[in-house]
Amino acid sequence: MSRPLKSAQQPAPKSAPQSAAAPHSADSHDLIRVFGARENNLKDVSIELPKRRLTVFTGVSGSGKSSLVFDTIAAESQRLINETYSAFLQGFMPTLARPEVDVLEGLTTAIIVDQQRLGSDPRSTVGTATDANAMLRILFSRLGQPHIGPPSAYSFNTASVRASGGITVDRGAAKTKTVKATFNRTGGMCTRCEGRGAVSDIDLTELYDDSKSIAEGAFTIPGWKSDNVWTVGIYAESGFLDPNKPIRRYTKKEMQDFLYREPTKVKVNGVNLTYEGLIPKIQKSFLSKDKEAMQPHIRAFVERAVTFTTCPECEGTRLSEGARSSKIGKISIGDACAMEIRDLAEWVRGIEDASVAPLLTALQHTLDSFVEIGLGYLSLDRASGTLSGGEAQRVKMIRHLGSSLTDITYVFDEPTIGLHPHDIQRMNDLLLRLRDKGNTVLVVEHKPEVIAIADHVVDLGPGAGTAGGTVCFEGTVEGLRTGGTVTGRHFDDRSSLKETVRKPTGTLPIRNATKHNLQGVDVDIPLGVLCVVTGVAGSGKSSLIHGSLVDTKGAVGEGVVSVDQTPIRGSRRSNPATYTGLLDPIRTAFAKANGVKPALFSANSEGACPTCNGAGVIYTDLAMMAGVATTCEDCEGKRFQAAVLEYRLGGRDISEVLAMSVTEAEEFFGAGDARTPAAHRVLDRLADVGLGYLSLGQPLTTLSGGERQRLKLATHMGDKGGVYVLDEPTTGLHLADVEHLLALLDRLVDAGKSVIVVEHHQAVMAHADWIIDLGPGAGHDGGRIVFEGTPAELVAGRSTLTGEHLAGYVGD
Repeated sequence: MSRPLKSAQQPAPKSAPQSAAAPHSADSHDLIRVFGARENNLKDVSIELPKRRLTVFTGVSGSGKSSLVFDTIAAESQRLINETYSAFLQGFMPTLARPEVDVLEGLTTAIIVDQQRLGSDPRSTVGTATDANAMLRILFSRLGQPHIGPPSAYSFNTASVRASGGITVDRGAAKTKTVKATFNRTGGMCTRCEGRGAVSDIDLTELYDDSKSIAEGAFTIPGWKSDNVWTVGIYAESGFLDPNKPIRRYTKKEMQDFLYREPTKVKVNGVNLTYEGLIPKIQKSFLSKDKEAMQPHIRAFVERAVTFTTCPECEGTRLSEGARSSKIGKISIGDACAMEIRDLAEWVRGIEDASVAPLLTALQHTLDSFVEIGLGYLSLDRASGTLSGGEAQRVKMIRHLGSSLTDITYVFDEPTIGLHPHDIQRMNDLLLRLRDKGNTVLVVEHKPEVIAIADHVVDLGPGAGTAGGTVCFEGTVEGLRTGGTVTGRHFDDRSSLKETVRKPTGTLPIRNATKHNLQGVDVDIPLGVLCVVTGVAGSGKSSLIHGSLVDTKGAVGEGVVSVDQTPIRGSRRSNPATYTGLLDPIRTAFAKANGVKPALFSANSEGACPTCNGAGVIYTDLAMMAGVATTCEDCEGKRFQAAVLEYRLGGRDISEVLAMSVTEAEEFFGAGDARTPAAHRVLDRLADVGLGYLSLGQPLTTLSGGERQRLKLATHMGDKGGVYVLDEPTTGLHLADVEHLLALLDRLVDAGKSVIVVEHHQAVMAHADWIIDLGPGAGHDGGRIVFEGTPAELVAGRSTLTGEHLAGYVGD
């Protein structure tokens, strides 16, 4: 008979209480440890971050915040999670390379809530980007009258499909039987606009002059010259058309071939080419590209040639007639999606049906989360591509607010972008709530209001680009204030109101503006001054300025230069030199100095290294494993052929020029043998917006959000226009950088320009000559002018939310 276990039968020894008091080994992992981080511009950064606390990362734009938080900590967490899946599943996932770091310990599952737009697909809406639309479709499929079918019948992304025919069924040993089968799927897509809500129309008169033949130069498309075999030549020599016949005299078949023919292989002058109709060719070569990346004359052509109008059949609802006819009460799914979300939440709350109670509870929670996060003014049919970066980030937060998961690392990228000072407190409460549930919250932020609630602060710098990448301070907020860093010195900065403001030289009248939530607004926008348009998020600022001013096709619209928040796109081959057009005068200068073709000095054209095709690195795809990038041995990463690097300008070859910073290049092209006025003008603009530290050949993919915004501003400063419209230019800017921005805006106004800024930053408001405040609330509670006047008058009156916050900011 076995003896009973002593520990089970007898009291514990006296030493047990002491051992019980000792900390459990599992509780020793309370830090995220980073050692030797070298991603992008980080210089062997080593740091320890407390878990289950709110840590804010700050520093000047380009100092390395995103490189540390997103490209190192969050990226490694995601990579390690992906490795837990089978090799089969990993083959369908994006391959993530291990960050340049020696050691990363204590990581937890990271959820990234960044500023990346939700996608500009015309069929993507706020409803489809969240679970709200799917739940509404199920609701209408259960309760809608008349009943028209399953949830797919209410989806504008699903087309109706019908098919019938014979199918062969194998039965037993070599016995087959043909049976008739039918297939039906009911979808809710409008057949006219294919679920887009709008129809596009290309103005053919902007493409060609039909009184001329192709041989006579009928095409009026930019860049389509008669000697270009890829454009004009293929139409003239394809054999489908008579190049000497005026286009207006084409037969019906010739016109069909000219405008709509499917891609067809043809031989032109012994070269095999693909011919396709003019309309699809224009759509592929112009309409599929980012308008912001186009040269100004190309962008102007696209805006002239293409018009978008609301679909006349579905009236913009995107839905078929059947989906619009099925209703709950008097509300169709189209009506529900068009409501402001806070009104929709009230409507859903009024539905009482036990058969769908769990669905109603889930839908109610999702809609209430929108309201709680300050997005109640949106509607579910709002195109996701029209959301600002801040709105997109808050939409992504919706699904995490009610989550029961804990010990998660949430990573946020400037969550207060696009928020009025009145709304920032609400965002702070959400961040603190996530932390208090036992999560680690990492926030990249510049706003003092958010830094002030941090448990731990990490300040990177001291400068940007190569001058940054080190940890200048870590500790408490109070320690930051006295730490002597750039952030600490500017933490309590407050701009004062101007003693005197500029007088307008004229006005731009806007009359009866009704776009989106605007309620017949009449306003005169002053010219020759710095005018700031403000108001709570969703009050109608962008609708007023972009909808009524920028998009106007008349004389006013033509003279306006708009710099909005649309993200600039670019591959790893794109860089500041290519994006701004700076490379064109540089290539021309090199070609002229050496008596060769400019194309030799392009790494994307004739001058590219043949081994790496001008990329500078060789990429090896390892399937589900992270790909490997190795420096090209032939060009040593310089991207150009060796013969090209023998040509010099001012003693430098093209690769050395592209390695220069903007400041160095500005001096190089300003005098001596390399003097190039056209290049110098572009470099001046880049320096003006505070990008003097960027290298000309740095890939756009490595730039921070703030750097991209300022790069776009520098590009547009070269446009000819008397009125500049800037949409939240302080996005991604450090407190110290805001001073440089204000100086730049002053220079623009003093040069005779009119500057209109849509902005929430109080320093910009205080610096304004004139303020237009919209509100008083968001959505249908906004859309009205609640104040017009000088900042001093706004502060003195304190009659609006903006006035109250600005008065507190300037200490009045």
